[in-house]
Amino acid sequence: MSDVDTLVCWKCGASIGDLPLPLGRRAECTACRADLHVCRMCEFYDTRVARSCREPVAEEVGDKERSNFCGYFKARPGAHAPLQTAETDAAKARLEDMFGVRPPDTPAEEAARRGAATESDVAREKLEQLFGLGGKKG
Repeated sequence: MSDVDTLVCWKCGASIGDLPLPLGRRAECTACRADLHVCRMCEFYDTRVARSCREPVAEEVGDKERSNFCGYFKARPGAHAPLQTAETDAAKARLEDMFGVRPPDTPAEEAARRGAATESDVAREKLEQLFGLGGKKG
């Protein structure tokens, strides 16, 4: 498999292997319309170094997600980094266990916990409570 086959959009992860290389400054992802000639898509992009760029003589680019004129740009295979929600959720759960604190339920979560049928039931109950019209029983 060549690098062309593994090129994906940095933003949505869609394959961009059918686009001509090198990627031009106006290249866009066909799936999400994101600019592709951007720092986030470049082989030299690295948030661990100054200016987030490992190319020492490249001019600094302010917005790493917008098209730029950098002459050192080289498309990076596998540039898409999906959100790691499982790790985040696990870390939050450990903190909740450690400190015994849970974030407050959203109205929808509260409704589900109580067995309320719809969001409109929650809204009606809140209005009844607000105006003292016999809302919450108990």
